[in-house]
Amino acid sequence: MSTLQPMTGMPRWNVWWRLMRFDRPIGILLLLWPTLWALWIAGEGRPSPRNLVIFTLGVVVMRAAGCVMNDVADRDFDPHVERTRSRPLAAGELRVRDALALFGLLMLIALGLVLMTNALTIKLAFAGAVLAVSYPFFKRVTHLPQVVLGIAFGWGMVMAFAAERNAVPAIAWWLLAINTAWSVIYDTLYAMVDREEDQALGLRSTAILLGDHDLPVLRFLKLTMVLLLIWVGLKLALSWPWYLGVAAAGALFVWQQWLVRERGRDACFRAFLNNNWVGLVIFAGLVGHYLQVGVGHV
Repeated sequence: MSTLQPMTGMPRWNVWWRLMRFDRPIGILLLLWPTLWALWIAGEGRPSPRNLVIFTLGVVVMRAAGCVMNDVADRDFDPHVERTRSRPLAAGELRVRDALALFGLLMLIALGLVLMTNALTIKLAFAGAVLAVSYPFFKRVTHLPQVVLGIAFGWGMVMAFAAERNAVPAIAWWLLAINTAWSVIYDTLYAMVDREEDQALGLRSTAILLGDHDLPVLRFLKLTMVLLLIWVGLKLALSWPWYLGVAAAGALFVWQQWLVRERGRDACFRAFLNNNWVGLVIFAGLVGHYLQVGVGHV
């Protein structure tokens, strides 16, 4: 079979679909939830419908672009990792130049979306683009690529405030810090799945850095995130639905810790996926606050 043909029985479009990771929407959701937190807080419960559409589409497009660049960067490593060897570039179903052309197209679409906002948001978008392009390469030079991922995934929160308020208040940076902690949590769980293979390939991650200290550090980060979310609630005078959502997130964190107590690969991946529900319950608590007290000043 030609190395540039899709897997047997699969239509050609499926190759591009899998390259952008649309067959695995968990990444879109993990990027979308914090963006929605920021939009709802910045918009005081009523974010601009225009911004809501722009940022939702932006999440989908930028996540796809990030996946394409990640696969370009890891094309020589992915064939040696069980979980990633079937990715289109690793399996030889696409040329690198084709993937780069798709990346360029996605970035142009993202630029078109951000041009419909304001000058401050556009300026911030350039920093976001740098993060999206550079993140995949950090695993070669630092054991903390998850921190860079957190900033990249959370940058849309900063942009959301800029789009809604034409300013970036202090609370936006606090939310970015919270999202960075959360990203380290779920991406460390993700990295624990591939820890042995990544180590053999000379790649780096928080899972490799922490070793046997991974579970205690995850407990600390989860507790820190919950406490910071409570602080945000107090700072913004949020009502009881917010705290109910935070409590639900805390309960999910406890369940994740129990699930990965023996560090099984499948268990770590299930715990990673469970973070979608963490993002959802926090967002539900935020929406519940505005429904309960009505739209007021934050």
